[in-house]
Amino acid sequence: MKIDVDLFSDTVTRPTGEMRRFMCDAEVGDEQKLEDPTVNVLCEMVAELLGKEAAVFLPSGTMCNEIALRVHARPGEEVIAHHTAHPIHFETGGPAALAGVNVRAVDGPRGQFDAAAVEAAVRPPSRYAPRSRLVWVEQTSNLGGGSVWPLERIEAVTAVARRHGLATHMDGARLMNAVVASGVAARDYAATFDSAWIDFTKGLGAPVGAALAGSRAFIDEAWRCKQQMGGAMRQAGIIAAGGIWALRHHVKRLAEDHANARRLAEGLARLPGVSLDPGTIDTNIVFFELTGSLTAPAACERMLARGVRMGALGARTIRAVTHLDVDADAIERTLAVARDVFTG
Repeated sequence: MKIDVDLFSDTVTRPTGEMRRFMCDAEVGDEQKLEDPTVNVLCEMVAELLGKEAAVFLPSGTMCNEIALRVHARPGEEVIAHHTAHPIHFETGGPAALAGVNVRAVDGPRGQFDAAAVEAAVRPPSRYAPRSRLVWVEQTSNLGGGSVWPLERIEAVTAVARRHGLATHMDGARLMNAVVASGVAARDYAATFDSAWIDFTKGLGAPVGAALAGSRAFIDEAWRCKQQMGGAMRQAGIIAAGGIWALRHHVKRLAEDHANARRLAEGLARLPGVSLDPGTIDTNIVFFELTGSLTAPAACERMLARGVRMGALGARTIRAVTHLDVDADAIERTLAVARDVFTG
C-alpha cells in the first residue's frame, strides 16, 4: 500500500541526500578503541551541547535509557518516573530484565510531575522497601502529547532529588524539539541532571543512533555496559556522521514541524467526532480523541487506505507526529483525507 503522508512517528524520517553524502564521505576508525574520528567529534558535540564532561555514541535511545539505569541504580533499587515514561511502555521490560530495578510510577498532567509528587514518592529508609535511587524526566513527553517541561519545574524536581541523595536522568529523545519550542538552551535543560541523552533518529532525521552524556566517571561505566550489551561498534563513523549533519543542519528547522503540527491540530479540531484542543500542541506530536461511533483503529485503517498513516493508541486515541518528510502541502492532504473519513 502506498503511503503518501506518514505521520505514524518521527522515527520514519529518511536521511536527506546531503546527509547521505556526508555519511558516505565520513572518516572512520575503530570505535571500540576510541579511534573513530567522526564518532569522537559527535561525542564532543553532544557533551558540549548538554554541558557534560563526556558522551558515548549508542545504537539507540533505548540503550541510552537502559545503560543509565544500570549505572545509576543497583538491582532492587527504585526509579521514580511518570506513568507514561518510555521505559515503562516501550522498552520490553528492560528496567527489570537488564537493570533489575523497580519503577515507581507517579502522576501529573501531560506526562509531567511536580516536586511534590517526587517528595511523596521517595521512600523512607526501610529494609522492607526498595531504596529510592533515581528520578527520571522525559523531555519532551511523548505520551504527554509532546509537552515541554518548563525549566522551573525541572529545577524544582531535581532539587528534591538532590536533597534526598537521588541521581537524576533526562530522557532527551526529543530534547531539541523542546529547545526550539521554548528558546531554552539544551545545556540549561540538562544542567541539573547527572545524565542526559539526545536521539538523532527522530525529528533530527538521522537513520541510526543516540548519544548519552554525563561525567567522565559515568561515561566510563556506561562504556562497560555498552560493551557488555553488544552496543560497541567498529567503523561507526559512517552512522555517526548522520548525527553530526543533523545537529548542524536540522535543529532550527524543527520549528517547521511544530508549525505543521499546530496546523494539523487546528484542522482536525474542526471535524465532527474529534476532541482536540490545538492550544495544547507544544511541539510535533498531536493526540486527539474520537467521540463518535468510529474507533481509532478503524479511523486509522480508513485513512491508511487513502494514503495517510497515523497511529491508534487504544480504542479512542490517535497520535500523529510531524517531521522533516512532512511539509505544509502534506498537512493539507492529510486534512482532506481526514475530512473524508470523519464526515462519512
